[in-house]
Amino acid sequence: MALPSPTRSFAIALATLAAGVAASGAEADSLDLSLRPSPQSLRSDEVTLLWDRPESAGKAAHIVLRDGQPVGETTHGHQTVTGLAPDHDYGFALKEIATGRTTATLKLRTKPTETVVSILDHGAVGDGKTLNTKAIQAAIAACPPGGIVRVPAGTFVSGALFLKSDMTFEVAAGGTLKGSKDAKDYLPFILNRFEGWEMETYASLLNAGTLDRSGAVKVRRLAIRGPGRLSGGGATLAKAMIDAHGVRSRGRLICLMNAEDVEVAGLTLENSPCWGLHYIYSRNVACHGLDIHSNVRNGDGIDPDSSRDSCIFGCAFDTGDDCIAVKSGKNPEGNRVNLPTERLRIFDCRFTRGHGISIGSEMSGGVRDVRVEDCVAGKLLHGFQVKATRERGGFVENLEVRDCELQKISILTKLGYNNDGEAAPEPPVFRNFRFRRIDLSKATDGKPAILIQGYAEEGHRTRQLTFDDISLPAQAVIEVDQAEDVGFANLRTADGAQPTFKETRSARVTR
Repeated sequence: MALPSPTRSFAIALATLAAGVAASGAEADSLDLSLRPSPQSLRSDEVTLLWDRPESAGKAAHIVLRDGQPVGETTHGHQTVTGLAPDHDYGFALKEIATGRTTATLKLRTKPTETVVSILDHGAVGDGKTLNTKAIQAAIAACPPGGIVRVPAGTFVSGALFLKSDMTFEVAAGGTLKGSKDAKDYLPFILNRFEGWEMETYASLLNAGTLDRSGAVKVRRLAIRGPGRLSGGGATLAKAMIDAHGVRSRGRLICLMNAEDVEVAGLTLENSPCWGLHYIYSRNVACHGLDIHSNVRNGDGIDPDSSRDSCIFGCAFDTGDDCIAVKSGKNPEGNRVNLPTERLRIFDCRFTRGHGISIGSEMSGGVRDVRVEDCVAGKLLHGFQVKATRERGGFVENLEVRDCELQKISILTKLGYNNDGEAAPEPPVFRNFRFRRIDLSKATDGKPAILIQGYAEEGHRTRQLTFDDISLPAQAVIEVDQAEDVGFANLRTADGAQPTFKETRSARVTR
């Protein structure tokens, strides 16, 4: 069958990111804006470059050139270039290996050498025992605009810290910022959002901004980077917070609220008492090069929440809950706040353990324009999933997943958890999803590799889905219930047989 073309491109996202390039002092070539610095990655000695692969390219290989000389070769759509000189002009180009064609160019100027503020100079002690909250907060206060607060080698115990605009918080090689296990070290409570509702919670280990549903920016031009680690109070801290104020009171490792132009990069994130990295009502956030581990209840890796124009790439996930959970509030509050997560790009990530790569379950404010590509997922509990309940309301639309290795694709409309609260007036709408060049060959034989559910109400069936160039295991099963306008093309199974289709209460399903 002929599959419909996508109804929306990422032109808006590219334009937004290009504007961010101009704000950072970089100048993109006037003929091609696809090569750009990742948000807040341009500094005195390095930059991380991003580019978009053509829709038909698959995993095309490129050489990255700096002033005509090769500095990297990759198929992944990003490259970090180090060893740059401060306050210096550079020209970068992207060269396609297969054709030798230069596909994009970029000119930029690095920043002057940054001022470094060591936490040691403010009395911090890296013995793994001393509580350093006041010393580290003093270093943050002393950091000049554009400066770096550095956590050196050693283990520095701390309670909640509050970052500010125009700074970098850096944990150096061999350094660990270790979260205290005492819940009192995360007081006073702050306004936050958890499981879709605004509420007072303990502060997180690293906090930036304040929560404001108007979307007003409260913190900007911030970087949080490694190569060291953030290690939270883990299960011990989680239990203390729950015992004192309930399961929804817990803080995170990193919480960004109403933030703009933020980089979180190069860190190991571990032992969070709850979600690892949560950004709310924010825009232009880049998360990359992160190695995320968790084992606690609600131990999500990264949760974008009512945020726009963000990207997650080059990260590894080994989590006790969703690896990535894309959110936008929960009924009925999420419907009233009405701030969607939109223009999100997830690429070149590896998922070894966790409940899933998820959109939902809290998505009452809507989710739109999400692209997932070049990712590899192991045997996650639910695989790649879009999930909600009929009470949520809202929508998920314009989703593209391509060039990925997955073990299950699920679109779920019934969940047995987190479903308190007044219902929205209508069920959610799931529409316009496109899956291309997906390897599902490691899915469990005889169980649904693709599961599609919708809602019975008129206008709320899951609709306008296409699956093209999909590899399936032997005895593959595809289930479609309460959906319409669903197309399958170029399906391949390990045994050469046609997959088993279980189609119920659906219309215009073609294959």
